[in-house]
Amino acid sequence: MGDLSPGFHGKSHAFAGRLPPGQYPTESFPVLSAGPTPDIPTGRWSFTLTGEAGESRSWSWDEMMALPQEEPTVDIHCVTRWSKFDTRWRGVPLDVFLDAMETAADFVVAESFDGYTTNLPLEDVTDGKAWLAHSFDGFALSPDHGGPARLVIPHLYFWKSAKWVKGLRLTLDNEPGFWESAGYHDYGDPWREQRYWSDLCTAGDGPASPSGRNRRRPAAP
Repeated sequence: MGDLSPGFHGKSHAFAGRLPPGQYPTESFPVLSAGPTPDIPTGRWSFTLTGEAGESRSWSWDEMMALPQEEPTVDIHCVTRWSKFDTRWRGVPLDVFLDAMETAADFVVAESFDGYTTNLPLEDVTDGKAWLAHSFDGFALSPDHGGPARLVIPHLYFWKSAKWVKGLRLTLDNEPGFWESAGYHDYGDPWREQRYWSDLCTAGDGPASPSGRNRRRPAAP
């Protein structure tokens, strides 16, 4: 089945409380990208966490696959107004990577193999809220949807869930990424319809005032 139009009422009860304002449900999975789809064999794939002082730690594909895995089922919401419910992923919680490095950072910049970047408050990718996903709906993640691995951060608009991700860079200050520099909202909460810079944050929303500021994240033993 394809998209369910905004005026379709037959299944509206199934989405009660789950469809953000201005969104419509779809059963398809639209493909949206800022540029060409890169070809990244898993044999030369790696994921690198870089600290605010320049220190780094990297994981190969096999090392990443040996880490603790989770299988979240989540709703996702695109800034282009489609929402897809009960999507099934498999991947590594970002907490597993971040616990390997001590940091005083408040923000992270996700960096992709194609040069794409997006910025996030550190607190929005910790405590079980984000994953490095390599599988979707029981199959290896296809390149057009960000394979071999992408971020999945379901509580924010899906442009924050960077495709073809190659690492996270921890930062003390907020650094707008590709779409944020082009006019998209800095935070991207679908429930507040934070699509563009003109959709201003309310007090306390988003990275302008992160509750985790100056909180040190200890390294795992």
